[in-house]
Amino acid sequence: MALITRISRLFKADFHAVLDQIEEPELLLRQAIREMEDDLAAREQRLRLVSHEQEGLRAHKAELAQSLAELDDQLDLCFAAQKPDLARNLVRRKLETERATRHLAKRESTNEKSLSEQRATLEEHRITLDGLRQKAEIFTARSREPVGNFKDSFDRELAVSDDEVEVAFLREQTRRAAP
Repeated sequence: MALITRISRLFKADFHAVLDQIEEPELLLRQAIREMEDDLAAREQRLRLVSHEQEGLRAHKAELAQSLAELDDQLDLCFAAQKPDLARNLVRRKLETERATRHLAKRESTNEKSLSEQRATLEEHRITLDGLRQKAEIFTARSREPVGNFKDSFDRELAVSDDEVEVAFLREQTRRAAP
């Protein structure tokens, strides 16, 4: 099975290499940047959703804390009025509210950890995208340079001055006159 997987990867790599030769690198680079920008936008949206959920959890936790305070007041009143049946029902609600508060605290902690991880990942992706943009800018600037510049420099290197022609002419003339 591992051999088949390796052979499959080899063929895919060769096929991708052929495609790389055919495709235009500048277009591929721009497409990669667009895809990274889309991915970054989606990650930012997920981060906003988790942040919004975190705010909701905090608000709900505050409501539960207020309910616990009210239940304590009601329990004090029931015990003062010697109403044990009513107090039992309030104790049940208090236990349920405390359990819900602990559950929300766990979810809030998990969300906070997720938020910090997502923020770190988002920052890494932003840095990567900025680097890719800079590379694309350099690549685009190089690809926009006229091809004639290479030809001009090549022609200048091969160009022969009039003085060089005169010296070579005299050498040739001397060599031929000597015998």
